[in-house]
Amino acid sequence: MSSQKFASLRYTALRFGLLIACFAVVWVLCSLHAIPLGANNSNLIWMVLLALVLSAPLSWVLLRKQRDAMSEQIVARVDRAKARFEANASQEDGAA
Repeated sequence: MSSQKFASLRYTALRFGLLIACFAVVWVLCSLHAIPLGANNSNLIWMVLLALVLSAPLSWVLLRKQRDAMSEQIVARVDRAKARFEANASQEDGAA
């Protein structure tokens, strides 16, 4: 159960790490002039956008297990919140 406790945090950290890794690859490719640099002074923006575009499909494939664990964690939280809400509503209906 403890592995489920931090599923959202783990997924977010891995997604951010993947973005940083993609940015590093793009930075190296730009410094080697393997891919074109941005126009004027837009190089940093270009590299960040390219890293985002690269990391999105990679995270979809590579982080499937973590995303599923995070989904289970969120569903469990929503179910608990619904149960509390229904219990509170039934108590109010019974008191009225």
